[in-house]
Amino acid sequence: MKYRIITVFCLFLMISSCDAVLDETPDNRTTIDSPEKIAELLVGAYPEAAYASFLEPMTDNAGDKGPSAEEVRVNQEMFFWNDINDTDDDTPTNYWNDTYAAIAQANQALASINDLGGGSEYNALKGEALLCRAYSHFMLVSIFSKAYDPATANTDLGITYITEPETVLLGNYERGNVANVYENIRKDIEEGIALIEDTYGVPAYHFTKSAAHAFASRFYLNTGEWQKVIDHSTQALGGNDLSVLRNWAGQYRPRTYSEQTTQYISSSAVQEPANLLLVSASSPFNRYHFSARYQLTNGKRDELFPFRNETGKQSAYQVFGSNDLFYNVPKFTEYFKVTNQAASTGEAYVTFVLLSTDEVILNRAEAHAMIGQLDKATEDVNKSYAVKTMEYDPATDAFSVSDIQTIFEPENPNIYAPFYAIPAESLSFINAVLELKRTIFYNEGLRWFDIKRHHIEVEHLDIFGNSFVLPKGDLRRAIQIPEAAQSFGIEENPR
Repeated sequence: MKYRIITVFCLFLMISSCDAVLDETPDNRTTIDSPEKIAELLVGAYPEAAYASFLEPMTDNAGDKGPSAEEVRVNQEMFFWNDINDTDDDTPTNYWNDTYAAIAQANQALASINDLGGGSEYNALKGEALLCRAYSHFMLVSIFSKAYDPATANTDLGITYITEPETVLLGNYERGNVANVYENIRKDIEEGIALIEDTYGVPAYHFTKSAAHAFASRFYLNTGEWQKVIDHSTQALGGNDLSVLRNWAGQYRPRTYSEQTTQYISSSAVQEPANLLLVSASSPFNRYHFSARYQLTNGKRDELFPFRNETGKQSAYQVFGSNDLFYNVPKFTEYFKVTNQAASTGEAYVTFVLLSTDEVILNRAEAHAMIGQLDKATEDVNKSYAVKTMEYDPATDAFSVSDIQTIFEPENPNIYAPFYAIPAESLSFINAVLELKRTIFYNEGLRWFDIKRHHIEVEHLDIFGNSFVLPKGDLRRAIQIPEAAQSFGIEENPR
């Protein structure tokens, strides 16, 4: 059973009308009177909405398939970095709504724990609630604000950080700034991670210790705290590294399309140990992720998934589809939940991977490179290639430090412009890591966060060769705050 706390502040329930919200019981905390009920409450403390659908077409992973492809509004608008205010599934507004709903769940859990007197029996639940709250706010600030920069974070617009259950109509909410949002996220992570216990029936849908450390690894990557990235990444990996990475060469390539998609989203640590945190989101993404116009074209396929990778051997990745109207990498499948048997209507759900060991090991590689530990960065890069290259032989195929500095040297040394300086000797390592992530997490939206973090310029070409550029510093990198939120006084992003 999943509890959905009804908040009387209509800002975060924009899909419903204010009247509809006010018809509901505004506060049902009195019914939450046991650890079991708090645990049920936390099931809904994870955003059950897709972000890959609107972030991926904004990246340099997307090309124009032409007018024969399927026209999907959110896919088209985001390819051109336009503001879009639709409230359908797979839109920024829907993600905003559902993420704040998840925050409300986390806050209600924390309030109920406090009302019940707390104590050791609630510690793990409190830890999960704090991490859920931190994760949701982190995703919101990463999408709807500028990238973190300590030099400007005190003046850059943040997002509203909610720490209490909603109990008043139209409360006074301000966006604050990126600095205070990050301070609150940090506080929740540090407090929550110390309380987490691995006691879940299906761990992949909760913040386990490994998932918590993976999230911390991503957070500190954005703040440039390299040793913390290394420490949390190592704890997330559990000292196993190769055995917990997604093995495309040994386990995916020999299998059928259906078998690959099933394994990719598996919640079983035995079947797919790479998956640290999953979510089942209401989304039609599986119906168009391959056919939408601004997705994987012939050119992008060759760029992202060449037959041979940098080792000189065959890449383990397999692009399915007879042409670019259907090209895709097997990662998604749909579960259709019937809500009206007679009318044969219902809702489509897609499982998305939110955190994985594949990301964590490359976070660590980037951090090693940034503090000059090039040998260790090389080891992590090699581990990633080992499970993504056919017939990989570490004796002959592993890169050396000099190999990476030569093979992955970017054509443009100014391609990356984060708030911190990248040492010259480390630039090729950063390029190697970001290009690996670009391929590994294709169609999952993570590329957009690296583009924002490193201020990478993005160029899109339409079918006629017209160029559309998102330069460094472009204000459209912060997706616009939903119109309904603006109508309740939330300051819009400048344009």
